[in-house]
Amino acid sequence: MKRIGLLLIFLGSILTIFQPARAQSDEPLAIVMTADGPIMPPMLEYIKRGIERARRQNAEVLIIQLNTPGGSVDTMLEIIKEIRASDTPVVIYVAPRNAIAASAGAMITMAGHASAMAPETSIGAASPISGSGENLTSTAEAKAKEIIKAAIRPIVKPRGEEALKLAEAMIDEAKAVTATEALEVNLIDFIANDVEGLLQSLNEFTIQINNEPRTLNTSNVRTESFNMSFIEQFLLLLLDPNIAFLLIAIGVQSVLIEISSPGGWVAGFIGVVCLTLATYGLGVLPVNWFGIIFLLTAFVLFILDIKAPTHGALTVAGVASFIVGALVLFNSPGTPDFQRVSVPLVVSVGITLGLLFFGILVFALRALRVPVSSGVESFVGKTGTARTSVDGSGGQVQVQSELWSAESVDGSETIGKGDKVEVVEVKGVRLKVKKK
Repeated sequence: MKRIGLLLIFLGSILTIFQPARAQSDEPLAIVMTADGPIMPPMLEYIKRGIERARRQNAEVLIIQLNTPGGSVDTMLEIIKEIRASDTPVVIYVAPRNAIAASAGAMITMAGHASAMAPETSIGAASPISGSGENLTSTAEAKAKEIIKAAIRPIVKPRGEEALKLAEAMIDEAKAVTATEALEVNLIDFIANDVEGLLQSLNEFTIQINNEPRTLNTSNVRTESFNMSFIEQFLLLLLDPNIAFLLIAIGVQSVLIEISSPGGWVAGFIGVVCLTLATYGLGVLPVNWFGIIFLLTAFVLFILDIKAPTHGALTVAGVASFIVGALVLFNSPGTPDFQRVSVPLVVSVGITLGLLFFGILVFALRALRVPVSSGVESFVGKTGTARTSVDGSGGQVQVQSELWSAESVDGSETIGKGDKVEVVEVKGVRLKVKKK
């Protein structure tokens, strides 16, 4: 009986220890994501994973803290589709202070089952541009705007006529408003200082999800962060135009080094990797491919200046072509500021490449003027010592610690043993010398 009593006490202790954990697991869960960056394919994959995670964990709500300058229209439409198809309520929260939900980000904010903004944030300016970063033609622009308005209209219309009018003005006129102005027309549901304040506002708030009303319970909710994976962060980094530009510059330079000095593999490997990574960025970013022609022309000019020295003229032209090509590639008219390459970066990299190739050119010219310093030809002009008497028929001399057969340049001259001699010519394996 004593053993049974001890066993019961032990089991009771175990149950007491695990009771808080079990009670905690019964609390409603709020998963919080941080979508900070352009609306690009990596961001789509991140949001899809977050929605799936919330579904598997039966979360009460999924909060996406958004701060974005905009991005791809196609990616935006895919994200909207994922949000609207979610069985877990998705709340879009534009935060922290001074954050923006511009362009595609504005549409995503409207697509949430509930939406909120932090103080001092802004939303809007959602006019579309072409995939090459240029302003659309009148017909293409009208089509793009109508598609976006058609996608967002069923979502915003229940918020009232003022909200719908503002949403359409954001698309047609690139209008942007503050959090307070958005709340006044019911375009968003709350203004919250932080996630905790947002959760308090969401408690007992009724949303429409899959055409059915649902009242949220976030009174005793526990929060769980869900961050981007390393791969998603890395791919998003590659979509920075400055990074893509640097990868192109390093990649092409490395390949040229490998071509000019074949036999190694490090430069070629680095070049191929950099160009491959740059290709991913160029395939997603709005670029003007005409700029590639200028970039290729620049590197051709650099190579020509090395092969056929023109005292740097082609290198200067190559630098100018390189800078123009990079700016045309990334900074076409109409390209959003966040997708433009830094002009100072382009100029500094262009000048650096020019100086590098000019340095190579200088060394090449010097090499042409330097006398031969290897092989038997290098012995011409060197001095040595006669080890035997040397005349027109022959003899032996020592030059640079080596013993050579030698003959006098002047066949009638005899050079005595121990005399200093100078090499005049190398003829096969015999030196022609004269008395020093």
